[in-house]
Amino acid sequence: MGALEEAHLAAAVAAACACEEEEDGLELLGGKAEPAAAEDDAMEPAVRALLVGLGEDERREGLRRTPKRVAKAFRDGTRGYRQKVKDIVQGALFPEVGVDKRTGSAGGTGGQVVVRDIELFSYCESCLLPFSIQCHVGYVPSGGRVVGLSKLSRVSDIFAKRLQNPQRLANEVCSALHASIQPAGVAVAMQCWHIPLPENLECKTLQGWIKTSHASRSGVFEGESSTLWSDFLALLKFRGIDMDVGNHSAYSPWCPLRSHEVPLSNWHCKKNSNNGMVSAVTSMLLSLGEDPLRKELLGTPQRYVQWLMKFRVCNVDVKLNGFTLGNTVSANERPGGGTADHGAIRSELHLPFCAQCEHHLLPFYGVVHIGYFDDGSGEGIDRSHFQALVHFYGCKLQVQERMTRQIAEAVYSVSHNGAMVVVEAYHSCMISRGVEKIRSNTATIAVLGQFLTDPSAKACFLQSVLDTAGSAV
Repeated sequence: MGALEEAHLAAAVAAACACEEEEDGLELLGGKAEPAAAEDDAMEPAVRALLVGLGEDERREGLRRTPKRVAKAFRDGTRGYRQKVKDIVQGALFPEVGVDKRTGSAGGTGGQVVVRDIELFSYCESCLLPFSIQCHVGYVPSGGRVVGLSKLSRVSDIFAKRLQNPQRLANEVCSALHASIQPAGVAVAMQCWHIPLPENLECKTLQGWIKTSHASRSGVFEGESSTLWSDFLALLKFRGIDMDVGNHSAYSPWCPLRSHEVPLSNWHCKKNSNNGMVSAVTSMLLSLGEDPLRKELLGTPQRYVQWLMKFRVCNVDVKLNGFTLGNTVSANERPGGGTADHGAIRSELHLPFCAQCEHHLLPFYGVVHIGYFDDGSGEGIDRSHFQALVHFYGCKLQVQERMTRQIAEAVYSVSHNGAMVVVEAYHSCMISRGVEKIRSNTATIAVLGQFLTDPSAKACFLQSVLDTAGSAV
């Protein structure tokens, strides 16, 4: 049986499991179905089908538990479907004295409250990739009551933990808070960042990312002449936040994969080699309690597969200054020694990359810094060759530690004397799972040859990275 046939079979099994459990294991909550715990078994075969379709061996060490990890990440990232706003807000409204309206607005009668810089993440409903959010929520109390501040961020998180579109997310947070705490008005502003296609990723910062700003308001914040809305925006500017809102409709195509043509149906698409993988993703949506035929989800499985296929296993040779990768000489065969000539140290810094974590099928991205000793000609190796090298090892299912080692070994095989590689990366799996460490960054280092035996050469290269740290923006 071929790989794609196996993928199709696994997807069919996953879809069948989802259908059999639908009536017995789902509980409707807030218009969405809550998947039963037993349905974890329905998503895992679908993930295995994706791995097979990518040309991977699902039994190899790094992938054995990937289906379970991916299922858990998606469950956690969509837990908002199984949560209710009233369970969070109930009991969190407190009496607070205000002032006479004839005197002014303060406290529990008209004093605006704004919680800024709420860091969230959500899954894009167009491609199933996580996107990051900086959310700001304000409200004007009424009736001498205020709500616990943490509830504003927790309610926002309920709606973020669903398959979302940024403008709808802002609208849902605003409507839910207005209905649950009954204030004089609610204001919500969001800045959202979506990862671009790998070939458009520019550097380790959010440069090159698709950024959009969105807002939603109710009650006293509505109207072009609302002074309270102006006050809200002014309070955001205190934090250096300048909102550019009003240019995005509820369903604006902010997702970069939206530009790709896909079939309009998730069930009946023309025959192609990826149909088994598309069926697998469709069964994953069912397992999450979603409706694959919902208008906003039409084409989503195809787009997610298109993204994954950018990291498919391939055996393409990449030439680095006349040297073909795949024939690299082991680092152990070229032991370095002695003191290095620091004038011979060459470096290529801030080479961007985007890879796919093989443990969670989520992107990690950042920059690669490469140091090496030239061959005595003084010409060095062209930057484009190093970028091709990084792309070769990055565009596949990877882990950062292995990628760092592989790049270092490849460079060492052509530099003859020594190679040093530093990789700095942000991992989506660090924000889209339980830890939610949104701003964490991981650095790995590989040192070979004379960089290992000469600490001063290593320090010289690291200083060159430090000296250019501010230029990669």
